[in-house]
Amino acid sequence: MAHRAHLFSLRIGHALREACFAGEPYTIARLRGDLLAGISVGIIAIPLAMALAIASGVAPQYGLYTAIIAGFVVALTGGSRFSISGPTAAFVVILHPIAQAYGLAGLLLASIMGGMILIAMAYARLGRFIEYIPQSVTLGFTGGIAIVLVTLQLNDFVGLRIAQMPESFLDRIWLLVDSLQQFDAPSLFVALVTLAVMLCWPILKTPVPQHLPAIAVASLLGIALAQAGYEVDTIGSRFGYLLPDGSSGQGIPPYLPRFTWPWLQPGPDGTPGELNAATAMALLPSAFAIAMLGAIESLLCAVVLDGMTGKRHSANSELLGQGLGNIVAPLFGGITATAAIARSTANLKAGAQSPIAAMIHALVVLLALICFAPVLAFLPMPAMAALLIVVAWNMSEAPKSLHLVKRAPAPDIIVLASCLLLTVFFDMVIAITVGVLLACILFVGEMAAMTRITDITGNRKLIDTALPDRWAVLKINGPLFFAAADRVFGEIALKMTSLEGVILYMDGVTLLDAGGVAALNKLTSFCAAEGKQLRISDLHFQPLKTLARAEVAPIAGVVGYYSTLDEAIARFN
Repeated sequence: MAHRAHLFSLRIGHALREACFAGEPYTIARLRGDLLAGISVGIIAIPLAMALAIASGVAPQYGLYTAIIAGFVVALTGGSRFSISGPTAAFVVILHPIAQAYGLAGLLLASIMGGMILIAMAYARLGRFIEYIPQSVTLGFTGGIAIVLVTLQLNDFVGLRIAQMPESFLDRIWLLVDSLQQFDAPSLFVALVTLAVMLCWPILKTPVPQHLPAIAVASLLGIALAQAGYEVDTIGSRFGYLLPDGSSGQGIPPYLPRFTWPWLQPGPDGTPGELNAATAMALLPSAFAIAMLGAIESLLCAVVLDGMTGKRHSANSELLGQGLGNIVAPLFGGITATAAIARSTANLKAGAQSPIAAMIHALVVLLALICFAPVLAFLPMPAMAALLIVVAWNMSEAPKSLHLVKRAPAPDIIVLASCLLLTVFFDMVIAITVGVLLACILFVGEMAAMTRITDITGNRKLIDTALPDRWAVLKINGPLFFAAADRVFGEIALKMTSLEGVILYMDGVTLLDAGGVAALNKLTSFCAAEGKQLRISDLHFQPLKTLARAEVAPIAGVVGYYSTLDEAIARFN
């Protein structure tokens, strides 16, 4: 079990301890690698953090606060060496409805509650259960999230300026279609140019991430259009803030995030929120959804990084770090955070050596907030929408889903389609719950179908002695659990109607549960009532232990138990 220890371990700062204070010494060369990686991924994170905050229904600075605070805290306390935490596209479908209904105050409070649930999951050692979530479920709900995210971005992409998007997917689509004739040509032009740069840039095979030149080109294009008299919505024109002296500013406030109790932040009507039991209970389902998705996203990211490096993360330690990050960050205005696969992969490829790279990434975002806030105000909203559409496509892993649909068995396709549709039309928690349950039910059905009986009476390799008339030897192959046992023993009872007795050769049965015992007792009662005989041989340890625990005993003249098939046959002599 040593190779699975990472699934059960739990300690704060596990990744930092393992990378810097155990095994390979932390040298200047490794620090240099962390420094370069942290700067690179920090630059990548700046526009993404702002875009994801906007998509979640809050001002862009709250995305930067998330990358700064949660990015640093999770790296310091978590269990994955190379993960970069911050706002992610997957959370948009959860956070956007919360922000609309409860404002920033409710969003931050739900994040803290989600963080508490994550810590509880860590101490309950639930990190290991990530391996029980089928790929069809994860591909289904990430694909559904991508579809929802794209529909939320179409408003800014084509410049419709719809004040508030409906929560229902169908209502949202209807409103978008109904408003298309009001599209803004300059906004659509900026969005298409941004999209074109992002799609074409990888052809150059440069180390510069595609969204940086795209955002730069879009900003210059937006300025040029504004000079020509065509206004394009920007972060500066869309968002404002109050300075400490009471004056107002446009864009992003150029100062450090401050400690503020979440319920004192603006509610849905702009006034401070309120902390009470009713609000907490109303937010509990959303907090659970945040914790579930945060756990899945962060642990899947850690698994991907493990596959790329050969290292092992500590699943429960990572849940602990994510929980602490989601408790601390909202106290400074940060929204929900989790590990981001794209940024984490970029961090690793840039030469990261330890969690210190993620801490440096957080400091880079902090420096950008303080020094370049006026410049960030020029970022066009259509460009941010185009950026998130590409993020949604990458997150959806559409090629993997397509491959699964083409190659996988029908049950996996059913699970994927169910999760995708439930995510789009309902929500992610329902999708994951139904997806996992459906996958389990279909798996149980497949396992039950594998349990079969075979008549081996004429098999001379196993039976070298002639049996009395109206006796047969039946071999059972497969687990005798609740979904299979009743059918199997029912078939045996049907065969016994024309026989005097049967020998059950159970060498192929490795599992017997309570349902199997109940079905066997039913067969025994049938034999007693009909005057039939049953001999059971070659029981493995687990079935034998289950029968002993259930106090199942031989019944003279009805049922007997034998160590081997030869011994059961020898009783005829």
